[in-house]
Amino acid sequence: MDQQPRNILITGASSGIGAALAEIYAAPGLTLYLGGRDETRLSDLAGRCSKAGATCQTAAIDVTDSAAMKTWVEASDAQSTLNLVIANAGISAGTGFAGESPEQMRRIMETNVDGAFNTVLPILPAMVARKRGQVAVMSSLASFRGFPGAPAYCASKATLRLWGEGQRVWLRRHNVKLSVICPGFVRTPMSDGNPYPMPFLMDAERSARIIQRGLARNKARIAFPWQTYWLAQLMTMLPLALTDALLAKTPSKPSE
Repeated sequence: MDQQPRNILITGASSGIGAALAEIYAAPGLTLYLGGRDETRLSDLAGRCSKAGATCQTAAIDVTDSAAMKTWVEASDAQSTLNLVIANAGISAGTGFAGESPEQMRRIMETNVDGAFNTVLPILPAMVARKRGQVAVMSSLASFRGFPGAPAYCASKATLRLWGEGQRVWLRRHNVKLSVICPGFVRTPMSDGNPYPMPFLMDAERSARIIQRGLARNKARIAFPWQTYWLAQLMTMLPLALTDALLAKTPSKPSE
C-alpha cells in the first residue's frame, strides 16, 4: 500500500461523498482543497476538517467553468503539489421528456462529464512531468446500463468510466495512477426522494472509507457494494429484450 497523499483536491465537496471523503482524509499535515457550489456548507466542512488537524482551503466554484477550474487547480498545485485529485462533482435530475428534459440532459453532461474533465485535465500534464500523482473520477454502477428514467445520467457516468479505464492504461506508462469509482446507492442529497427501492443503500461515510482504501491500493475500478456491482454486470450480459421489459416496470424519479 502506498503512502497516504498529503495534498488533496476534491470537487463536489459541500455534501455527500465529497464531504465524507474530506472528513476521512483530514489529518495533521494534510492539505485539502475543497470545491463546491455551497459556500456555507464548504466553510462548515473546512471547520470540521481543520479540527482534525488538516489545513483547508475552499473555493465556491462551478465545475462547468473550464477557465476558472483550470486557474484553481493549477494554483492549488503551485501552492502545494497535489498528490490526489478527486473529480467527484455530479448531479442527477428527475424524469422529464425522453427520460430527462433537454435542459436537464445538457446540464447533466456539462456537470458530470465536462466538470470531471475540467477538474482532471489541468493537473495531468504536471503529474506526468513529475511521474507521480493520482486522480479519481466518480462514475456509478448506473454506468453499466441505461435506465429509462435517467438515460442522460447513465450516459454521463458511462462516459467517465470508459474514459477513465482507457486513460488509466496510458497514464500508467508515466507512473500516474487513475481510479474509476462506481458506487451503488448512497444516502446523499442526490438520492433523497428516489421513489424506488435502493437495495444495499449505504451511508456516505462508509462509501468514503471504501473509496479511500481502494485509492490506497490503486484499484482500477472501485465498485461497491459487491451485490449491486454483480447485478449491474449481470444486466450487461442479459438480452436487451429481457432487461427492457424489467426496467419498463420501474418507477421514475419526480421531475425537478
